[in-house]
Parts: sequence; structure tokens; C-alpha cells
Amino acid sequence: MRTRSYFAIMFFIALSPSVKAQRIDLAGEWKCSLLSDKDGKQIENNSITTKEIILPGTTDTNHLGYQPSSKEETTHLTRLFEYRGKAKYEHDAVIPKTWKNSRPTLFLERTKPTQVYLDNVYIGSSNDISTPQRYTLPIKKPGLHHIAIIVDNASGVPQQIYGNSHAYAEDTQTNWNGIIGQIYIEAENAKENTTNSCNGEIKDCFKDFHADQHHFFANSHVIFLRGKHDACVWPITGHVAMDKPSWAKYMGKLAQYGINHIRFHSWCPPEAAFAVADSIGMYLQPELPFWGDFNASDTTLMTFLHKEGVNILREYSHHPSFVMLALGNELWGSIEKMKEFTDDFRKIAPHILYTFGSNYYLGYQGIKTGMDYFTTCRIGGEGWGKYNTHTRGSFSYADAYEGGMINHFYPNSSLNFDEACDKATVPVISHETGQFQTYPDFNEIKKYTGVLYPYNMEVFCKRLENAGMLDQAEDFHKASGMWSALLYKADIEMDLRTKNMAGFQLLDIQDYPGQGSAYVGIMDAFMDSKGIVSKEQWRQWCSPVVPLLISDKYCFNNSEHLKANIKVANYSGTHFNNTQVYCQIKQGNKSKDFIVLGGFIKEGLDSIGNIDIDLSRFKEPICLTMELGFLDDTGMAQKGIGYNTYQIWVYPNENQTEQLKKGLIITNKMTDEIGRKLLNGAKVLFMPDSTEFVKYQVGGLFMTDYWNYRMFKTICENNKKAVSPGTLGILTNPEHPIFNYFPTEMHTNWQWFPIIKESHPAILDNMGKEYKPIVQVIDNIERNHKLGLIFEFQIGKGKLLICMSNLEKTLEYPEGKAFYESVLRYMHSDNFCPNTHLSDINALKTMLQQKLENKNMDKLNNISQY
Repeated sequence: MRTRSYFAIMFFIALSPSVKAQRIDLAGEWKCSLLSDKDGKQIENNSITTKEIILPGTTDTNHLGYQPSSKEETTHLTRLFEYRGKAKYEHDAVIPKTWKNSRPTLFLERTKPTQVYLDNVYIGSSNDISTPQRYTLPIKKPGLHHIAIIVDNASGVPQQIYGNSHAYAEDTQTNWNGIIGQIYIEAENAKENTTNSCNGEIKDCFKDFHADQHHFFANSHVIFLRGKHDACVWPITGHVAMDKPSWAKYMGKLAQYGINHIRFHSWCPPEAAFAVADSIGMYLQPELPFWGDFNASDTTLMTFLHKEGVNILREYSHHPSFVMLALGNELWGSIEKMKEFTDDFRKIAPHILYTFGSNYYLGYQGIKTGMDYFTTCRIGGEGWGKYNTHTRGSFSYADAYEGGMINHFYPNSSLNFDEACDKATVPVISHETGQFQTYPDFNEIKKYTGVLYPYNMEVFCKRLENAGMLDQAEDFHKASGMWSALLYKADIEMDLRTKNMAGFQLLDIQDYPGQGSAYVGIMDAFMDSKGIVSKEQWRQWCSPVVPLLISDKYCFNNSEHLKANIKVANYSGTHFNNTQVYCQIKQGNKSKDFIVLGGFIKEGLDSIGNIDIDLSRFKEPICLTMELGFLDDTGMAQKGIGYNTYQIWVYPNENQTEQLKKGLIITNKMTDEIGRKLLNGAKVLFMPDSTEFVKYQVGGLFMTDYWNYRMFKTICENNKKAVSPGTLGILTNPEHPIFNYFPTEMHTNWQWFPIIKESHPAILDNMGKEYKPIVQVIDNIERNHKLGLIFEFQIGKGKLLICMSNLEKTLEYPEGKAFYESVLRYMHSDNFCPNTHLSDINALKTMLQQKLENKNMDKLNNISQY
């Protein structure tokens, strides 16, 4: 169903004034000749064939090119009609007599390097890739004229651009060949004046947009950027959309999820994107088309990038939505040259804010003169194992100890980035926040009906089938996805709790189908919901106004009080005089506490008051919901302002662990003596230490794996750093009796932290397809191991429960003790009745130590220097 915001955008576009100019529209049928063979070699003239095609379009959309040589590509989607080389596009145009004294201009809105011929005479060339190409045509006589355009997607730009820019890279929009957007010839006296002013009234959110110390401001109000990374993912066409309706749909969807800012990673969007952003109030940051070494001595690269920057500013800087520009992504190289670029660009468009590069030098170089703001994951360097410079909660294991703060620290809703941001002298934006993987949804495969095909997903699907777990694919997707959504909430709220943070740029709310296949979105590559979190839920923590619970933990004994501070991140552009904040504890749909705080809420991050809730009334283990919202002066709830929820776990403070151990054998070594007791009917809890079955286990990872396992495994090994365990959270049945005293969902949540951090899940690949652990750990798409955290067997007359976590080390935490006791109670109950029988402990050892299938994976390097 199309929403009100979508129709509002379309209504605006429909009312936009049309351009009445003397133009000859060249959209339609053209002739196309491919001039290169499959290997990129020039085709002999007598072998060249010409076909009718449609422009605007590409060789891909016209089904010209070569069939893929492999259906095993897993690093990105596959072009079904790949072409790399020169292609000749031909068309005849009739110039009217009324243009007799005009010098017509050929307009190509977006293409690759071109050479243009008029009536078989060479006119000129251009390698402008971020902006339209314009050619003055020396037409002296009206009538029929022949236009030939040679488009080259194999040469014409610096070599680095082909793999180091989302304007070219095969990872997303592909290195297409063609001409897209508007194509026309226009009389000289009819040219639009599009570079000096913006049609229509400027929205308040853009007025006087500027940076002042730690924050952005517009129209005298503080602005917080809730941003999305955009890598030009258009999986049907394989190229960026050039029309307003497509961008209206895209940005309208983002607005529904609370996004007000887009960072275009190493590319610049077309005119339609800026126009729609102007109309709905979306802040845009394009980038120069580069990611890599900003090498001042490489004059070819420097000249090209400087030219592209000048073009971008001259073409689009009149748009109010164009508020910022970066020199590229994760640059390194000459800082002096970077400053020279920003100094030059500031002379052309002084109203725009500039930075050297998004996350340049991975943040280690800090803030330099010439930067108006800093998009980064850290501010300066930190010692290994330290987090004091960080500006996001998750990292790869190659870049931060244990993958960052969320995976390292005991779960809470109080962590922030104050220590780093307080020292900044310009606004700081959290770079590529999140990157939490989910297991892919293989139902998505059928959606690829265009020029790209997901052979990568088919390979991953086949791997899972070969591992005997294809029947669990949907559960893997759901469990990992629901956990990743909670992790995104945590990372975003760390930004919101940081007084001097200016915004974030998510990576991503949308899947990234390249760079090894990074399924990190809560929406798929088509910007369709994955069904793991609704837009209403997402807006709880991604909105102009977000109420925040500031607590040092989520799990409590019932002998404690829940003591917390309530804050409001208010970036709505107004303060609230008579709006109170309420805090409600709910058990199911029943309210247990209702507290009212405040009355005046200022702009920015505001502390409203404290709560102190006695938890002694909760006698059984329970998961409660903490609901935060707003009341008007009549006491009525106002969900339209802001609303947020948190889960709180409460456990009885009864230490029964030692009593519950009686009658059970608990061990971390499986001895022959214990094996004999098992045969005779003993109940055994086996918690192997990490030295047991070393080759047949993986490490314990609390958060879902970062970005892509294969790529960061390569980077970690290259840098001699510990490799991430690579898992995507747990999958379990909440109704299993082992959880009678430990409330849980099917997926990981904050109460699992001490158990998972002490774990080393066992590889159970050699168990049969039907065998399912009680608590399974979801592996990544590269390995697809069947991993067990908790699993059980019948051995002789005895019963064996294996827990791949040292629960003795979790007893200091209420949730750890509760889980341990729940496990022990289960083992004493009649419900402890394993279905899988083994003859003896030797059969167990054989099963756990049997040689595994070799799952070698190719290396996958990144452009950035780690």
C-alpha cells in the first residue's frame, strides 16, 4: 500500500513547473554496435554487427553483451549481459529551420567517457561521469544530421576508478555501458538556467544550514543527521535511477523509517535525486568518485577528481538539499592535497560544508584544518583494546579489539561516545554505523527479474542444503535479523546519548549485494522490508524525538531497584513546554508502574529525571517491557511525538545453584569413569573447556558478524589479528522446558551476554540432518557449520547434556545464575529425555572429532588499508 508521504512527494513533482524549451528529445530507438569482444579486444570492422536498441538505457538493459562465464560468483550479483569496451550508438536528428542562428547543444545526462561524431566528423570527447556531458554541435544547416556517440566503459578515466568508486564498481550499479537519463539536443537560446537558483520555496530545514562547534544548525535549530549510506544499489536496471518517481519512492521509504540524510559513498546522484530531496527535506552528501590513495603525485587521478568536484558543484550546488561534500571514502595519502581541494571547492560553493573524506585514514589522523565536519569511526588513534576514541559501537575484529564496544562491554543503555566527541572542534558524524549481518532470505531470489542475477544467493542456498540445514533457512533469517535490529537500536542510541554527536550514517538500512555479499540491512536490496522490524518499531529509535532509558544494565535480581535516568534526544526543531515524559513498566499488556517526569523538554539531548523502581514484587523470572512516551497537558499519551521500549529481565535472588547440582554429575572433562556412570543411568552436565575439541569448535560472538566474514577474515589474517568467530546469533525454541526459568525469544537478546561470551560452540556437521541442538548458533554463509551451544544425548541408560559455555563463570550475573539454574532444573525433570541415542562416550568423541569437510574460502581483500 502506498503511503501518504509517497503521494505527497508525487503531488509536489506533478506541480513542479515544466521546462518549455526548444528541444529535440533523442529518447527512443538508436542503433548500437559493440566494438569489443568478450576479452576486450577490438572487433574487426567486417565482423561488427549493429542492432536496434532503446535509449536511455545500457547494453545490459538492451540485452547486448556476453553471457556470464560462471554461475559461481559470490562476491556480488552477476550481470546477465556483461560488456566492457567501446560501444557505438547512432541516431539521426532533424534540426528545424528555426534554429538557423543557434548553436545546438547535445545533452547526455549520465554516461561514461564518450567521443561524439556529427555527420561522421569528430566533435570532441568527455570523461565527465558525475554530471551531464554537453557538446556544442557545429550545425550550420537545418535538416537531417547523423549523430554517433562512442561510449567506453573500459578506458578514459584513471585506472583506480573502475574498482574504487560506486560510479563504476561491479559490486552495486555495475560498470555499465550506455547513456541514461535525459538525452536531447537543445537550441542555445533555450538552455535552462539550472545552476544559479532553485525553483520553489526553500524548506525551513535547509535555511542557513551551517556547522557551529559540535553541531549542525538550520533555521536557528540544531540538526541531527539520521543518515543512510548509499552505494547505488538498483538491482533491476544495474544503474542508478534517473527519474523523480523512482527517487520519490526511495526517499519516501527512507523518510518512513526516520531517515533525513543520505551519504552517497564515492559517487554523486543525478538531478532527480536532488530535486526530490529539496521537496521532502532530505540532507544530501555526495562524494567524489573515489576510494583509496589520494596520491598528490598521481596527476592523472588528481586532475580527474578535481574536475569531477568542480563539475558536481557547478551542476548541483544550487539545490538546498546539497549541504555537504566529501572527497571520497576512507582516503589516505596527501592531507595537504585534500585541503587544497576543499579550499578550491569552497571558493566555488562557499555555502556547502566540506570534509577531506568519509572516514579518511580510518579516523586515525583526526580533525585537520580545512574540515567543516568529520565523518569517522574514531577521532585519532587509540591503544589496542581501548575504545576512548570510538564514534560507533561495532567494528571488524581487524579494526578494534573484540569488534568494538557493543560486543565487548556488559549490555547497558548508558554507553556513549562522549569521551571522543567532547574533544572534537567540528561536528562529528558516525561513519557506517552498524554493519550487523543477517542470514539471507532465499525467497528474494525470484525478485531478480532484470539485468542482474543473484547466483551468489543460489550458491549460498546450495551450501546450506549440502549442510543439511536448508529447512532452517527462514528461521536463520528471522532469528539473525531480529537480533541485528536490536543491535542497530543499541548503536543508534549510543549516538543519541552522546551530547556532542552530530549524526550517524548507517551501513545500512538496505542490503549491500557486493563485496562478498553483505546482508546487513533491515530491508533487502530492493528496499523491501525483510519482515524483521516494522517501520513503526524502527522509528522508536530513529526519529526527530527519541525518549531514552539510561541504565547500566538490563538484567536485575528482584532484591534490587531499577535505578535509571530518562533523557530525550529532541531534534524536532522545537522545544516542548507542557509535554511530560511517562515511564511505564508492563508485564504483557498489564501496567505495573506508571511514572510521570518533566514538563519542559529543550532541543538537543535533555535529561528529564530519574526513576527508582522496587523490583521485589516479581517473584518469578520475567521479562518486562519498559515503555517511554509523552503526555500532553491533559495527561493523554502522544505517540506522534516519540515512543520507545526496552526489555528488562528480573530474576529471583535465590541462590539454589549448589542444591540443584545434587544428583547430577557436572564436569568439564569426559573421563572413562563418567562414561561408565552414564551407561548405568547417570545424568551428566558436560561443559567442555576450550581445550577440548579445539579443531571442532568456533569462538563465542555475542553480536552478529560484522559486514562480511570472508572479507574481514582475509584482513584479520593479513594483519595477524584474531579472526571473528563469524556467527550470527542463536536460534532456539522459547517453549523448550530448559527455559522454564529463563525467559527468552527464538533469537539472541541482552540476557544471553554472559552465556555467549563464555561459549565456544561445537561443530556438529557430522550429526544427521534431523539432529537439532536445543540452542543452535547460526553460522555465516561461507562456512555453514551446524553449531551447537546446548545439545543432548541418551547414552546407555544415562542422559547427557552438553553446554559449550562455562556456566560457572556466569554466576556473578543474575541472568547467568538464572540460566544455570534453569538448566539444572530441566535436568532433574521428566522433560530431560533426549531423543538421540549413542552407544557410549567413544561414539560421542568420534562424532565430535570426526574429520570435517574442508571448507576453504578464497581471500577477499578490501580497498581500505587496515
